[in-house]
Amino acid sequence: MEQPNNKAVIVGVNLQDRPDFAYSMEELRNLAEACNIEVVGELTQNMAKINSSHYIGSGKIDELSALVAGVDASTVIFNDELSPSQIRNLESSLEKKVIDRTILILDIFAERAKTREAQLQVEVAQLQYMLPRLVGLRESLGRQGGGSGMKNKGTGETKLELDRRRIEDRISALQTELEKLVAQRQVQRKQRQKTGIPVVCLVGYTNAGKSSLMNKLLDAFMPESNKQVFAKDMLFATLETSVRSIELPDNKSFLLTDTVGFVSQLPHYLVKAFRSTLEEVAEADLLIQVVDYSNEEYKRLINVTNSTLKELGADHIPMIFAYNKTDLTNEPYPQVNDDKVYMSVKEGAGLDELVTLTKKRIFQDYVKCEVIIPFTEGRVVAYFNTNANIQETSYELNGTRLVMECRQADYDKFKDVFVEPVEVE
Repeated sequence: MEQPNNKAVIVGVNLQDRPDFAYSMEELRNLAEACNIEVVGELTQNMAKINSSHYIGSGKIDELSALVAGVDASTVIFNDELSPSQIRNLESSLEKKVIDRTILILDIFAERAKTREAQLQVEVAQLQYMLPRLVGLRESLGRQGGGSGMKNKGTGETKLELDRRRIEDRISALQTELEKLVAQRQVQRKQRQKTGIPVVCLVGYTNAGKSSLMNKLLDAFMPESNKQVFAKDMLFATLETSVRSIELPDNKSFLLTDTVGFVSQLPHYLVKAFRSTLEEVAEADLLIQVVDYSNEEYKRLINVTNSTLKELGADHIPMIFAYNKTDLTNEPYPQVNDDKVYMSVKEGAGLDELVTLTKKRIFQDYVKCEVIIPFTEGRVVAYFNTNANIQETSYELNGTRLVMECRQADYDKFKDVFVEPVEVE
């Protein structure tokens, strides 16, 4: 059987000398490889604005056509989202399959989605992208021989034969099912909020090491939990929002949430579809932005993450930075500099420093106190032994003396039980 031709040429327009253009093209290459497409050529053009009919200038079309033929590519991938007319015009001129950055990201998400909710969210995003592009995409899929282009999760060629109304009905049905799943998660979230346990959320660019960091923290503090999350060195390894409880040796605990990674030009269809999942971020008490510090463009990646957080309405939440992969740089580690922890998740270096900084931010409602609890109130002593950091225990004539650090709310709850005098810091 003849193997499908998965070779592609990538094309980008550098608008007014974009400072991140070279990196965006490198990222497009990585996105293609994540879809099992071999990039065999590249063409770029400096322009003041995108050509409305063909994306690139008319003179570049012939050059692109010759390049595609010369490297025997079956697909041409464009670095920006194409309009329906651009897809049709490019298909007609090049006589090759034409796809854009958005389709690549949608395909990766479709490939990675494991839970029912993630699969529904991706399919909604795919269908919303397809709706205005039915004609161009149908032509594209007619000559499809593998590679990308809405191939996953049942939204391939057969779905493109559906008329506009049936696609709209499908989107409506998917959104109804999603609403039920979202309602279930909102109930779970409200139950967590009632406990008063702080929520810490890991955010950051895709493949920065968020899931690996969560697993290292689970290994360090919850070794018997067997609740590791999936982690792999690839784009968008994690699409599901995972929540794990981290219980510290001093009886403090917090909920740690792992979220989907961000990427530049994340399609608005996906941000919209995943908004319910990403609401976890907007309701966190603290964000830990995991940064691939070994990436020369790490500052740009931070900016992309920050702008995505702003779009989600989460830019007001306190944030600290975990500068991961410092072992691949010349920077000393582990070290803490203001709100930044330079660390190596792979080596487990910097975990203690990160947890210490996290504790300073989320346990501000704790008080240090010295109390005496009557012997008749053994249940209160037991409560504090479980829920507070007991630093010293001794026995007086009138009760048990505890020197401890506890939540202000717990202190207030039991203060009528304490024997005077007590000391509070």
